[in-house]
Amino acid sequence: MNNRTFAMIKPDAVRNGHMGKILDRIIEADFKILGAKLIRMTKAQAEGFYAIHRERPFFQELTTFMSSGKTMVLALEKDDAVSAWRDTIGATNPSEAADGTIRKDFATSLGENAVHGADSDENSVIEIGFFFTNNELISNQ
Repeated sequence: MNNRTFAMIKPDAVRNGHMGKILDRIIEADFKILGAKLIRMTKAQAEGFYAIHRERPFFQELTTFMSSGKTMVLALEKDDAVSAWRDTIGATNPSEAADGTIRKDFATSLGENAVHGADSDENSVIEIGFFFTNNELISNQ
């Protein structure tokens, strides 16, 4: 069990003014923020990050969307962080997300669903490493 996870506040949520509210939810859920950056992904970065989906029909739409505006990337820490973050954000499809989850409250569609969360401990390590160096992560010890 890993105590770190990767999170992203996507361009739709930033554009719609929800970044601060989502950061509040992260803090309220007792995550420690080890790193945070406001970035604008290039198309090439988005294609690299989502390379696992390269053969999927939604790949071009996804990478175009993810490079369309500002995004906040975060490295978070908490016991069982991956599972805890996925519970906090809710189902990928906001219409199926539980009440009180980030996606239920802030997502506008399946394609523009406000946030991203690593889906496994292994992927959280890869995803954190995609955007952060170890020197950029601040431990709360």
